[in-house]
Amino acid sequence: MTKTVVVFEYEKETKNSVRYKEVPEAGTAPIVGTLYVQKWFAGDSKALEVTIDKKD
Repeated sequence: MTKTVVVFEYEKETKNSVRYKEVPEAGTAPIVGTLYVQKWFAGDSKALEVTIDKKD
C-alpha cells in the first residue's frame, strides 16, 4: 500500500461547487489535476489536502 498526500489550492467557485487545482511537488506531474468539492463541504477553505491510499 502506498499513501500519498495531494495538496490543492482554491481556483474558483462554480454554481454549486468550489474548484481546486493541484499543487504538485517540484519536478513531478499532477496526480489528480482539478478537484471539484461541493460548497456545503468546502466552505471558505482556500486549501485542501487529500490522502490517496493506493491498494496494490
